[in-house]
Amino acid sequence: MQEFDYIVVGAGSAGCVLADRLSENGRHSVLLLEAGGSDRRFWIKLPIGYGRVFYDERVNWKFETEPDAGLGGRSSYWPRGKVVGGSSSINALLYVRGLPHDFDDWRDGGASGWSWDDVRPYFEKVERRIALDETSEGSGPLQITNVARRAHRANRHFFAAAEEMGLERTADFNGNAPEGVGTYDITTRGGMRHSAADAFLRPALKRRNLALLTHARVRRVTFDGKVATGVEYERNGVVESVRARGEVILSGGAIASPGLLQISGVGPAPLLARLGIPIVKDNPAVGGNLQDHIAISYLYEASEPTLNNQLAPWWGKLRAGLQYAMARSGPLSLSVNQCGGFVRSHPKAARPDLQLYFNPVTYTTAPSGKRPIINPDPFPGFVVSFQPARPTSRGRVDIASPDIATPPRIEPRYLSTNEDLDKVVAGGRLMQAMVATKAMRKLIRVPIEPDVETLDEAGLVADFRARAGSVFHPTSSCRMGREGEDAVVGPDLKVFGLSKLRVVDASVFPNITSGNTNAPTIMLARKAADAILRDA
Repeated sequence: MQEFDYIVVGAGSAGCVLADRLSENGRHSVLLLEAGGSDRRFWIKLPIGYGRVFYDERVNWKFETEPDAGLGGRSSYWPRGKVVGGSSSINALLYVRGLPHDFDDWRDGGASGWSWDDVRPYFEKVERRIALDETSEGSGPLQITNVARRAHRANRHFFAAAEEMGLERTADFNGNAPEGVGTYDITTRGGMRHSAADAFLRPALKRRNLALLTHARVRRVTFDGKVATGVEYERNGVVESVRARGEVILSGGAIASPGLLQISGVGPAPLLARLGIPIVKDNPAVGGNLQDHIAISYLYEASEPTLNNQLAPWWGKLRAGLQYAMARSGPLSLSVNQCGGFVRSHPKAARPDLQLYFNPVTYTTAPSGKRPIINPDPFPGFVVSFQPARPTSRGRVDIASPDIATPPRIEPRYLSTNEDLDKVVAGGRLMQAMVATKAMRKLIRVPIEPDVETLDEAGLVADFRARAGSVFHPTSSCRMGREGEDAVVGPDLKVFGLSKLRVVDASVFPNITSGNTNAPTIMLARKAADAILRDA
């Protein structure tokens, strides 16, 4: 049986960072196990290829939630990366640290050492930021690009509308003044996606002390009493075991990590007993506290050309393709999510509580086929969208079978608190005010039903329940906190009651951050790696 100092399960955003950092000094052997395959695919590397991998089962787990009462009994689609780089290889590329109070709330909730002052240096360690003038700041491995000058000109109407409304303007969501509206930074390098695999893992694989196994699905963590000794995985139909001299580190994300704990005997005792799984550690919090962002979009036909005009017709696709091939520029080099911001739903709000998106593109035709492709509409259109930044509803994710190949039961329990319902109404009112501005009136030709301006308070909630969907930010299902207080790991990310086992990914967030979750996941892994090395 092979042995390594560290076994990292999952080559997603966190796993790639851990593999890089833990192998860096050359003193530790590291095995990285990934259930998916290679990320060397054209549609992954092309920034706007997001629409091609969104439903592609070759690189995407394509999870479905249970019917959710908060959404009127609808299920939600939850894409997650099944590929090297994880969801950083298939996401919409936005890089958003979150707001400083998010991390102070982590500290106050029992995650000592994870305040904004504690985590900010670790964001800076991973970042190399490319400004508008092409100058760079920072020497980290991950390239983050400011694309404000390359964003679609239709965005000017959004900024003018925000100014009419008195909303703040920010030049940098990741800077000292993140509140306001602006253009989102994206993780690209030379016009191509710069995933966690590109930034951290690929350079590290040159080291002899790091091994990567793809198409290796971990079946369970092995234990000697309360001590994690290694993992059992299946690859090419063969079951293998591997031992960890140091630690086993789960980095499968907010869906896979709690599932792997449960199937290994760590989780709610009634669930494990019902499924016939021997109990190693009873902890009802494993799989609990699940959080996600949920958003609604309002669509409009536009009075001037948008990205639809560039990407819907064949000649537009050809032109954009040539522009990208020749200069790695143009619409194919950008995210579909171009601008938005963090704003207060009303002037008396204590802090920004809504995240906004403005996209100069619409998709109203449902894609079909085995691997559906999302295509823009054949008319000019745009989207305004909002999500409650810090939802308070919490759900669960649990295994449905002792067989790890069986899809889990995901219960988001969206809109299960009055506070979240209040934010739905507040966000709807803000959208009504925005589309009523003179600036937006210039861009709107006609609303695509339903028209948000016609909805009263009850109508806003009913429409949200009927149409809102996940923004694909699952977190907190193995939350970090104090032992005995509905948590799975401590601030050191060690699993309570067990030895030589940690969880390092978005599942340990004490609560969801205000924005997109890829950046804080990368930060968390970088900070965790230093703690692991100190212990060594």
